[in-house]
Amino acid sequence: MEGFRILSMVGLLIYGVQGAPLSVVISPSVGEISVADSKFFMCTVSGDVASIAWFDPRGVAIESSDRVSVSRQENEVALTIYRVTVDDAGVYKCVASATDGTTGEGTVIVSIYQRVTFKEARSPQEFKEGDDAIVECHVISSPEPAVMWKFNERNVMMKKDARFSLLSNNYLQIRGIRKSDEGVYRCEGRILARGEIDYRDIRVLVNVAPTVRVRQNAVNATADRGENARLVCTADGFPEPIITWTRNGEVLEVSDKYALRANGSELVVKNVAKGDDGEYLCSAENKVGEQDAEVTLKVFVKPEITYLENKTTSELEEQIVLTCESEGEPLPTITWRRVSDQHVFRQGQQASWTRPITRQTLEGRIEVRSYAKVSSLTLRDVQYTDAGEYMCIANNNVGQASAAMHLDVAYGPKFAGEKVTYHSWPNNAVNVTCEVLANPKAAVSWSRDGQPIPSANLTNVIVHSFPGFSVLEITPESQSDFGSYNCVAVNNIASESKEFVLVEAALPSAPQSVKATAVYSTSAEITLEEPDYTGGVPILTYTVRVRPANGLSEWTSYYFGGSENTVKVTNLEPNTQYMAEVSARNGVGDGPFTKPTLFYTEPIRGEPSPPKVHGSVGSTGNSYVISWVSQDDGGSPIQHYLVKHRPVDGSAEWLEQRAPSTSKHAMLSSLKWNTEYEVHVRAINKEGDSDPAEHRFTTQPKPTANAGDDGDSGILRAAGGMGTGAIIGIVIVIFLILLVAIDVTCYFLKKCGLLMCITVSLCGKAGPSGKGAADPEQGKASYSKEESKEPIVEVKTEEEATANHEDGGPASEPTETTPLTQPEKSPAKEEPSETVTAPPAPEVKADDVELKTVPNEAIQPVANQNESKA
Repeated sequence: MEGFRILSMVGLLIYGVQGAPLSVVISPSVGEISVADSKFFMCTVSGDVASIAWFDPRGVAIESSDRVSVSRQENEVALTIYRVTVDDAGVYKCVASATDGTTGEGTVIVSIYQRVTFKEARSPQEFKEGDDAIVECHVISSPEPAVMWKFNERNVMMKKDARFSLLSNNYLQIRGIRKSDEGVYRCEGRILARGEIDYRDIRVLVNVAPTVRVRQNAVNATADRGENARLVCTADGFPEPIITWTRNGEVLEVSDKYALRANGSELVVKNVAKGDDGEYLCSAENKVGEQDAEVTLKVFVKPEITYLENKTTSELEEQIVLTCESEGEPLPTITWRRVSDQHVFRQGQQASWTRPITRQTLEGRIEVRSYAKVSSLTLRDVQYTDAGEYMCIANNNVGQASAAMHLDVAYGPKFAGEKVTYHSWPNNAVNVTCEVLANPKAAVSWSRDGQPIPSANLTNVIVHSFPGFSVLEITPESQSDFGSYNCVAVNNIASESKEFVLVEAALPSAPQSVKATAVYSTSAEITLEEPDYTGGVPILTYTVRVRPANGLSEWTSYYFGGSENTVKVTNLEPNTQYMAEVSARNGVGDGPFTKPTLFYTEPIRGEPSPPKVHGSVGSTGNSYVISWVSQDDGGSPIQHYLVKHRPVDGSAEWLEQRAPSTSKHAMLSSLKWNTEYEVHVRAINKEGDSDPAEHRFTTQPKPTANAGDDGDSGILRAAGGMGTGAIIGIVIVIFLILLVAIDVTCYFLKKCGLLMCITVSLCGKAGPSGKGAADPEQGKASYSKEESKEPIVEVKTEEEATANHEDGGPASEPTETTPLTQPEKSPAKEEPSETVTAPPAPEVKADDVELKTVPNEAIQPVANQNESKA
């Protein structure tokens, strides 16, 4: 049945001895065995047997061993061969001997064949991508097997891929193996003659060397801000690479400084500092290979001043060098600035840290040099004004740092101030100030004619010493006290002196350019210029006296301050010639009057001139204060002022209010927000109205808060958020409370009302008698009498005070004429004038003026008991 197998076998020949008494039979008669199999043969002898033995193909008697066993039982001997090998093939003989000496034998031919066997077919087999791979599969058999390779159930040799080839030893070669070639390959061995087939599946793994990619080649971070820097690199490969980070050859591990995330592909540098700047190496490694990539961490650092020292020098030293050193990344640009005048000595950016920059000031005395992180400021021919603080300012695109140093310059005494001449008069103290600049501080002393001050001979001269200056208080008692005084300042560098001259002050000359301007029927303005000689001391006041040119009336005098040049004279007679004279007063006394200046007042015009109007925002954005200054009254006293205002767009009627003649302002309230208004102000006397003085203003925008323009609108907006029923209920409650309050009031004051009726009905007693109580009908009648059908405009203004002028007298000259041994005197006040000019309008509060809207024709003069009196 196994006709298709090729066997090398020899039939079992059994020889019997013809005529011999012994018969030897071997079973089985065929000895075909596969390598590594086991098999036994039984040798059976018939007859009178003396001995039985097995002999191997070499004719050597076989004895039992590890792989061969010989066992006899009576006339049978079994030969067992375990795990046969190719060397066990051949002819085996069984020989039997009889007792009479005759023998008999039998033989069997043992044939050994090799099945399909895989001696080398390990799995998996690994290769590096790109290499020429040889997949090993060692197949043996007898006869020689036919080997076939399959991949994905297809014969690889049938692929049209020249990279695949079968070697002479039946190994599979894949040239330039790819990752796509990875998988399970089947090595199949066949023996056609026996129809035998066997296979082994071999997993082919293609290992890929790591490839590293960094997300950013350079990562920027700022030091000392608590920032963390993230360095990321990704690695591909098979097996999956292991990523490590190193810096300066040291492997970085998880610590307080570093954190590793995403299997090590992300390195976090915590709390970045300047020392973290540099290169970081990302390494990926697997069994195939290793690859590295660098990531640069660029740490930007805010500038820091690392060196700056105070310096000391002396005046006229050849030079002094101020040095400032800073650090930072990028390298800071250094600027110098003098604190006293904020002068910057260098401007612009540093061109290169490798190339010095030199800049000089216009006078060429100051030079700035910068190199790398160091900057120097050189001061040549040092002056005392160079002393003080200097700022070194370092800037880069991260921030700024600054530090101050002090340059101390030693120098001899120097006198400040140009004033050397002082004026005074007998018994009037004057302060002569000697201010000294020196480093170190100078000792200051006074002398006169070689005699030190103070001394017993100069009791009217007192020295007051202060830090940096000395004051000599001189109270002249005679002509000998006027003259020169010397101030001497000494320190360890030099000694200097300065001469001061005390001159006796004189009366001022007459003022110049006296003119009468803005002349009206009852008033005029007198203007003048300061005298050409003030007597050496300031003018304190001017006196203007006016009288009719006919000389029949007394002089009327007006006084005003020495800093002013105009005074208004009033209460003049119309159409009259007047003369005016002016004199100036200083601390010594009154100077001469000027020659008379003649002018004519205007004839009576009748109506007054329009007032001058200006305004200001009130206490709220929708209120405004209108102020005015009265002009000529036209020969008749001003009776009152009429103020009208309305929106410029004409969206509302004119609102009018009347202000008394003494008032200089009016409050316009409850105005519309963000609206332009026009205002007309007229002055009115018995002859008529002036032309209107016009003024325009715009109210402020409405505030964002829910505040109404007035109380009513606010109530309406508040009520807008409630239902109609709630509003009606609130109104009813308010009405009931009002009725109860009226009833209680009537009960206590008038013995009437609902409460009175209840009291009488229950208690039978009359209610408490109210003081001044009267019959209810009488009370009603009295109220009726107070009603008025005529509209009335009520105006209330603040009471305006009249300035009280004190008698003019000698006043102390400011500073130099104020004795330091006594409290300083108050500045001299103007002397009283017989004609009083109203002071500036005071600040007006919202309740100064009450307004009522009335028709124009309904306005009539009404006496107001609350009007202010001048």
